[in-house]
Amino acid sequence: MDTLYINTNPKILPVLDKNFKSAALYNRAFRQEVAKSGRGIQLAIALERGDGLISTYKMQIFEESSVLANSNCLYVERIVKTLLWARGGWRVTIGGSKKVGEFIREAYASGGAREFDAKFMSRVYEKTFTVEVTEFDKVPVAKEETKPAGRNLDGCRIGFDAGGSDRKVSAVIDGEAVYSEEVIWHPKTQSDPEYHYKGILESMKSAAAHLPRVDAIGVSSAGIYVDNRTMVASLFIKVSDELFDEKVKDIFLNIAKEMGDVPIEVANDGDVTALSGAMDLEDNNVLGIAMGTSEAGGYVDGNGNITGWLNELAFVPVDYNSDAMVDEWSGDYGCGVKYFSQDAVIKLAPAAGIELDEKLTPAEKLKAVQDLHAQGDPRANQIFETIGCYLGYAIAHYAEFYDIKHALILGRVTSGEGGNIIIEAARKVLKVEFAELAETIKIHLPDESNRRVGQSIAAASLVKLK
Repeated sequence: MDTLYINTNPKILPVLDKNFKSAALYNRAFRQEVAKSGRGIQLAIALERGDGLISTYKMQIFEESSVLANSNCLYVERIVKTLLWARGGWRVTIGGSKKVGEFIREAYASGGAREFDAKFMSRVYEKTFTVEVTEFDKVPVAKEETKPAGRNLDGCRIGFDAGGSDRKVSAVIDGEAVYSEEVIWHPKTQSDPEYHYKGILESMKSAAAHLPRVDAIGVSSAGIYVDNRTMVASLFIKVSDELFDEKVKDIFLNIAKEMGDVPIEVANDGDVTALSGAMDLEDNNVLGIAMGTSEAGGYVDGNGNITGWLNELAFVPVDYNSDAMVDEWSGDYGCGVKYFSQDAVIKLAPAAGIELDEKLTPAEKLKAVQDLHAQGDPRANQIFETIGCYLGYAIAHYAEFYDIKHALILGRVTSGEGGNIIIEAARKVLKVEFAELAETIKIHLPDESNRRVGQSIAAASLVKLK
């Protein structure tokens, strides 16, 4: 990312990452420099996803003759990347700059830097990913559609949360959890989908044993789901494409049939995080962030609805330092998964002077750091403080794409006192760097029990009984 002429030095540096380059600060500085030049040109981006729905984003970039014009392509590339993973889309239209548009098209072409993203979106929407370049006024207009989210508490329900390190289930009667269970499992290392099927079914039956009957099943799961079918999910990353199509796509529908053909609703775990927060706070405009095996995101808008956006914040760039850690899956640098998950804790441990046993699983490494923190080890404190600093800058970045009133932070990484350290550091960043956002955005950390099983309880409310 070109920062030659644009000052993006943070006022608060992450204590364990002095090379961090905040996306929010860079974007803000870029816009200020364009405005200062007095010669900005308009550029529009449209992303088309399923059912012809379209998200749009407009900006100003430097005129081609500007000494900072070489910043345009990289700036727009990071914005397109953010929009794709926040909103989703199989067709991207760039209007206003042929040079920038062609740069984006090349990046997402076969062999390009963003080839992974293009293939991923093609799989999600079952259409060939394309980038079109046109004039500013020919970019398609926005067409959004939302739907009500959960809050159905009547009857006897099962709520299930499929995480990458543990699976949680709750038995809920008229909105009250009468039983909750958390079981460690390792879905990301298993190539046989029978492992996943049996584990999920075992949890379902465990909850059902505490109910007089089962009226509905709600599922919160990492991944992308369309009509309750699994399109892409890291939980099944080791499963072959052939077995995925045969056994995984309809895994939750098949489990619902085995449970007695019970009505089921499957939602991305990030959306359920946001729903959980909206229900608890009795308010809307909630961005949910779950820090666990990965970073899950979800959003409930001002009307209390789910937007249908992807909200896959794990792949949204938050650090524009091109030497930042690369995500193994997407091959990109500076993405949220390495900043707001157990990977972040593991990444920062060496910088803090903590040596973790390589024989431990990622979840066990996180637990080892949390145990050190509980014992008063200041090195562990630095890790959570650094993650909190990252979070403050990231929330400011997310606020460019979401109308946020509440940011709800959940997940295994926030367990124990480390969660409070993360939140306080994030609040400090907002107050110092983004005073206007600090006034309008409240950051919340649920209590410990809600932090761990709140999503499974909220998931139980997804199905509306007839």
